[in-house]
Amino acid sequence: MKTSKALLTALGVAAVPAAVVVAGSFYFYRMAVARAPKAFLASDPGLQPNPDVQTETASSRSWWAQQPFDHRVLLSGDGLKLHAYYLPARKPTAQTAILAHGYSGDASIMSGVARYYREDLGMNILVPDARGHGRSEGAYIGYGWHERLDYLGWIRQTVAQTGTHAQIVLHGISMGGATVMMTSGEDLPPQVKAIVEDCGYTSVKDELAYQMKRMYKLPAFPMLPATEALTRFKAGYSFTEASALSQVRRCRTPMLFIHGSNDQFVPTSMVHELYEACPSEKELLIVDGAGHGDSFLIDKPLYTRSVTKFLRTRIDGLSASD
Repeated sequence: MKTSKALLTALGVAAVPAAVVVAGSFYFYRMAVARAPKAFLASDPGLQPNPDVQTETASSRSWWAQQPFDHRVLLSGDGLKLHAYYLPARKPTAQTAILAHGYSGDASIMSGVARYYREDLGMNILVPDARGHGRSEGAYIGYGWHERLDYLGWIRQTVAQTGTHAQIVLHGISMGGATVMMTSGEDLPPQVKAIVEDCGYTSVKDELAYQMKRMYKLPAFPMLPATEALTRFKAGYSFTEASALSQVRRCRTPMLFIHGSNDQFVPTSMVHELYEACPSEKELLIVDGAGHGDSFLIDKPLYTRSVTKFLRTRIDGLSASD
């Protein structure tokens, strides 16, 4: 009888931490993966806007608001209606930049880079709202993994509308950087001439483990595996498989890697690992003093000069000034 009571007591004690882990996995799924407001990002010290770049940000946002965008729609492989903003160049061209925004944002946060491609480089721009963001459907955030297949769809749509002479650049920032890197490992059509990734992470597992320690002072185990299991069930992918590092190892497209030296949200060390893993033609730009996603704003002349130089040898007839 005493043995039975001791066993029940032990099972009861063991059930308490198990219940905590299960409850925690639902909490972290909603916080990190589910489509829901991410209010906690507004106070994150690693994401605070630099006051020195507010004028540039406001100018780009104003430019975006005044553009006569065409609204493009794509049906994803899993049946989601995805939305994108398309703006043709001032002069007819087969050159198109397809841009990828970051976590919890929407297409409009790419306004500065979109303006650069359209006004400075004379390219068409296509800026999707990622699944689970903006006007696109989706109940979860794929961190670039499911989005990579969506971007294959946007690429195919662009080639179909422009013709086989299309020349395409992929450019993503933060989660968008991870998206274009994950896309790079797929069988891309020859019309994709270059990829620019800015402050993307090595893998979803690495980034979430880093954030769990940075934001919550928690080890990855057991909460991250539990949240990963829930994500596999509810969203159909795992943090482990969602690896930009694995994808860039298969990349055959020229890629420019960009990262801020002071990035506290996606550590700068990740870009060096990604750069070393990439077997294609590649270049690396570290922007001194830039935080997460700030490189374009902190040193716009260096950023645009570096991107223009990188693209000039890969895009035929690029109309760009130094």
